[in-house]
Amino acid sequence: MTLPSWKDLLADRLPPELAEEIDIYETQVELRRQGRLDEKIFAETRLRRGVYGQRYDNGQRHDGIDTRVLAYPSGELTKGPSTLWDAPGMLRIKIPFGAVTAEQLLTLAELAEEYSDAIVHVTTRQDFQLHFVHLEDTPEIMRRLGASGITTREACGNTVRNVTACPRAGVCPDETFDVTPYARALAYYLLGHKDAQDFGRKFKISFSGCADNACALAHMHDLGLVAKTRVENGGSLRRGFAMYVGGGLGAVPYQAKLFYEFVSEEELLPAAQAICRVFARLGEKRNRARARLKFLVAKLGLDEFRRLVEEERAVIPPDERWSAYLGDLHTTDDTPARPVSGPAAVAGAGVVADRAAAGVSAVADSAAYARWRDTNVAAQKQAGYAMATVCLPLGDITSRQLRALARIARDSNGGRLRTTVEQNFVLRWIPECDLEALHGDLAAAGLALPGAATLVDITACPGTDTCKLGISSSRGLAAELRRRVEARNFQLDDAVKDLRIKISGCFNSCGQHHIADIGFYGVSRKVGNRTVPHFQVILGGQTRDNASAYGLATLAVPSKAVPEAVERLCGLFVRERAKGESFQAVIARVGKASVRALLEDLTRVPAYADDSSYYSDWGDPREYTIGDIGVGECAGEVVSLVEFGLSASERIVYEALDDLESGQADNAAGKALRAMLQAAKAVTQMQNIDVTDDPAEIVGEFKTRFHETKLFHDPFAGPKFANFLFHAYEEPLERPSTEAAHQRIEEAQLFIEAAHALYNRTAAG
Repeated sequence: MTLPSWKDLLADRLPPELAEEIDIYETQVELRRQGRLDEKIFAETRLRRGVYGQRYDNGQRHDGIDTRVLAYPSGELTKGPSTLWDAPGMLRIKIPFGAVTAEQLLTLAELAEEYSDAIVHVTTRQDFQLHFVHLEDTPEIMRRLGASGITTREACGNTVRNVTACPRAGVCPDETFDVTPYARALAYYLLGHKDAQDFGRKFKISFSGCADNACALAHMHDLGLVAKTRVENGGSLRRGFAMYVGGGLGAVPYQAKLFYEFVSEEELLPAAQAICRVFARLGEKRNRARARLKFLVAKLGLDEFRRLVEEERAVIPPDERWSAYLGDLHTTDDTPARPVSGPAAVAGAGVVADRAAAGVSAVADSAAYARWRDTNVAAQKQAGYAMATVCLPLGDITSRQLRALARIARDSNGGRLRTTVEQNFVLRWIPECDLEALHGDLAAAGLALPGAATLVDITACPGTDTCKLGISSSRGLAAELRRRVEARNFQLDDAVKDLRIKISGCFNSCGQHHIADIGFYGVSRKVGNRTVPHFQVILGGQTRDNASAYGLATLAVPSKAVPEAVERLCGLFVRERAKGESFQAVIARVGKASVRALLEDLTRVPAYADDSSYYSDWGDPREYTIGDIGVGECAGEVVSLVEFGLSASERIVYEALDDLESGQADNAAGKALRAMLQAAKAVTQMQNIDVTDDPAEIVGEFKTRFHETKLFHDPFAGPKFANFLFHAYEEPLERPSTEAAHQRIEEAQLFIEAAHALYNRTAAG
């Protein structure tokens, strides 16, 4: 007897157009397997369906499971698979504005157990990810997700990515209005839209209900929308949005610019469509490093970009969908499943009594509950109701916990949840009288960790665990920092407790390190014949005001010294702050020179014989890399000159930071260029070339020997970092703004890191 396939079983539960898309994708998978579909075309095809490759040289999930064993139980994996056919990859699942139901959680739990490693990961864009998924299983997974109302379509690739929104939308006391229906309308309007299919890179959108809080971090998006109202003729109140364009983090972050002070709700969709059309037509296509919208806005200038968008808006054929959704903005409303008073409330309170009668320690529960309520619970604008955050260390939740959370959500609020950009869940519409019972249920499932939006609630990208771009172990470091904070039993100074730490495994800022109080991104350094994992320390960023300030790198610290660096920075804040003063204000007042002096001794790496732990990364006991290189006298001299030159380039960029801090943008930009020239001169010495200090000679030699030969090209970013030097040299900034100087310094720091990487590769043979 032949069992029916999932395709047959779900035939009546999938929308016809979605079923057809998945059928086409399944055929493409088979054609690629047979070698009848070009890999370049298939790569974009699978990315647009949410399917990524992943690395396997680490594979730790920091929960006691070695996921390399899950992928290769026989142990045959050594250096990692070469293609998606050799080993499982990652599937990203799109969750517009983070809204998910209990039933959908159950589907995810089943899929995680059947096709993955029984872990679901929540991302910094409110998505879900399943790791270690086999490519041939992805069509079946997509069908089962589709039957549950979830799609992976355009979760990756050069598309409009998941539209994010404040997880408190609709219940936040500070919001202007509920942005949920608008986020939903724009997300589904642009999903698969013909005007959003020809981008050179990804396009990210967010909705925030207010300007002052972190909300959905509008200023770091290609298109950021902040709820706004205005009184029009006749005294009527009209809804709309402050519209920001051209933001983005990545290697060099750009603050979004205010495009329109007010876009009416009727104009929201057509205005966004017009922006997409201009981006698709004029955005960079060949050079991926310059293909985000932020570069197009910077190239054209905001006024010219606005003119082009308005010109485009005037010729777009009208679409009834632009305003159809406005007829029922309440379709996305959450409503309470339980009243705050009456028999149901009494029953809710009775749960607490039942738990006590069952022998649960009232004292232990009371202390844990109080700590959890202090950090994880916030009042809604609806009297008597609260929202509770479920903290997920590293954004991971097991399938068992997902099932428990689904049950808890059904019992407490009708089965509705939101994911957050901090990689957590939020349960809304919880009667305040039920909070203690809710805490007990979450605790039984291992989901009652306190510390939401505090120092312990660390954001981290996948890093070297599964990402092919990872340099240092962001998740391993995050796990260690969390362990140390928890060891203090959360007995922290109140000011320190509210600091935010964000960690990226490389410069690309997937962990959003630029907007943290204390941020880190992974780099590496050569020490003798070995490579040591490091992190650049980023200070000056903030999530407040929708991510209104970006930090800058201060210095690189060995990975194993980062916890001590955090201790010192927190100590500095406690000692130096005035009442009510922010971390950013203290760092600015103290000055980055003093901060560097505070951390300088931590940059020194002990000899391998004295402390070999520095030569392994957090969460991975293996040595980071070993280069058993025999170094002769001449080679030793060349190496010392290169290291000296790179050190000098770092000193110059530090001086640029000081100038920027003191308001001397001209000097800062000039020194950023000097730092790049110094680093370029240093790497030419690896080829025994004696170069003068003439900028033209340095750039010429560098271009010939390292750019045209592609020796300087990054394995993933290509010529991006070399182009920073050429651009800065050929187009020096005249009377630069603080933002432009900031970006030039960021480029210099990345160029220097690329020079270090080249030196590491060369020294390793």
